[in-house]
Amino acid sequence: MTVLTAPHTAVHHGRLRGAGNMVARNLLIYRHTWYLLLAEVFEPVLYLLSIGVGIGELVGHVPGLADTSVAYSAFVAPALLATAAMNGAMNETTFNMFAKLRLNRTYESIRATPMTAQHIALGEALWAVLRGTLITTGFLVVVSVLGLAHSAGILLVVPGAALIGFAFASVGLVVVTYLRSWQDFQFIQLAMLPMFLFATTFYPLGVYPRWLQIVVECLPLYQSIELVRQPSLGHLGAGLLVPVIYLTVLGFVSLRWAMRRIDRTLTR
Repeated sequence: MTVLTAPHTAVHHGRLRGAGNMVARNLLIYRHTWYLLLAEVFEPVLYLLSIGVGIGELVGHVPGLADTSVAYSAFVAPALLATAAMNGAMNETTFNMFAKLRLNRTYESIRATPMTAQHIALGEALWAVLRGTLITTGFLVVVSVLGLAHSAGILLVVPGAALIGFAFASVGLVVVTYLRSWQDFQFIQLAMLPMFLFATTFYPLGVYPRWLQIVVECLPLYQSIELVRQPSLGHLGAGLLVPVIYLTVLGFVSLRWAMRRIDRTLTR
């Protein structure tokens, strides 16, 4: 038994060590440009102040929820937290990774070392998770300062953001292997902007007809928002298993797909 499992364990440790090297490389690069991450915290803060707080003064409490005492700003803030985690991870594995993959040929240089495509994919995914979690944590501090954290459950935002970052980082890894030029990034915006607007970011699911509710419930951003919003509003229960399972499966399936795609792209 020991003989059979030892090679598998060595491969597993080798992948983690290779992924750790990729994360360490990115940390070395970002130590001089860490302030760029503040820009990604600034964007959801603007949405929160302009729509959550500004329009929230006109809306008051959110109609259509089981708890009708929820203020509009407290309803919008968790959705923007989930969106910040998504954007932080996707920006890393699409915009930044495209330059490394197509322009700078960074990964071709890395492949000259013992590093493999699996190490690269796993390392970039872990780095994107770290980046997305840092951005979300920064935004969470702003939300708390504004007095919009009314439940201790909001602390679950941090592990929730890590899972959201993992799912979207893995999807981004797959997408970036299909991009041919900077113009193709318009297709990403074509998918992400409607998802941001319609995935119950600014209003509850009940405003849609049932057939459209089913479509929205299938969106990964909707499941991400539910993962963050429910504990933020003090709703902890078995219902959280649905977004956890959804995002976990999405992340692992996409990561396996990305490993094959990156390997094929680098060996052409």
